[in-house]
Amino acid sequence: MYSPPPDPDTERRMRAHHARAAKALDVRVEPGGEFWGWAGRTLGAPARTASGQSAWLRLVSAPEDKASGKLWDGALDAQHAFGDLDGHRPALLAVHDALEDGIAYRAELSARVDEPVLSGDPILRQDLDLPDSWWEALAGTLEKLSAASTDRVAVREQYMNRAIPEFVGIPAPAVTCWTTAHADLHWANLTASPLRLLDWEGWGQAPQGFDCATLYAYTLLQPNVAARVRAAFPILGSPVGLAAEATVCAQLLQTVSRGDNLVLEDRLRDWSEELRRR
Repeated sequence: MYSPPPDPDTERRMRAHHARAAKALDVRVEPGGEFWGWAGRTLGAPARTASGQSAWLRLVSAPEDKASGKLWDGALDAQHAFGDLDGHRPALLAVHDALEDGIAYRAELSARVDEPVLSGDPILRQDLDLPDSWWEALAGTLEKLSAASTDRVAVREQYMNRAIPEFVGIPAPAVTCWTTAHADLHWANLTASPLRLLDWEGWGQAPQGFDCATLYAYTLLQPNVAARVRAAFPILGSPVGLAAEATVCAQLLQTVSRGDNLVLEDRLRDWSEELRRR
């Protein structure tokens, strides 16, 4: 999903620090494939290490007093916890930190994923015919992920208690089990062959089934694929999965209230009605 470059000053600073990080990490940035994140907060580009390994060099910036915590350390924490997750996660190869004029910069050098993501948008807007082996690999990967121990938190119970009544119209269901989740599992963060899960900034503890519910939510425009998500993850529709489903539904309805994801609004309201009947 393309995001345009930021304002000229931010663009200049980000490009300069990206180049410095490449030099510090002894990699050569390759032309083409540059990717800007939201508001110029991140800049990524294909690169190659001194040994010839293809890589991806991503630079993230934040005010110095914000350069810590869950999102800042997500990729590094994930590398320590999972490595390459049996080949389903791009390994983090190196990190380089810098500070200038009160702004922190972190460069993350990762193994490059050359396979395209399944969608240029988190919301699936076209039908997909993925083999059973892909769904089995995804289910197995999420099961292994869910069993990992972490003190990182992706979903807070205080948020559930506030948002679910407001946006779904039911009391927040009791969470029977907290498990570790990727917490941003949508179609722009998944590849097909081989399966890889991208973007590990926000992972942490969440109600059991949270990743499955998130993927389902972003599939609501494609009924055939949404049915396949439910078939692959029977926790959806079960009493155990209710807390996760209600949380994800509330999160996305909250984004709708702010003017985002409007294309999902009707399907999300149908889902919330189903949740209220359970």
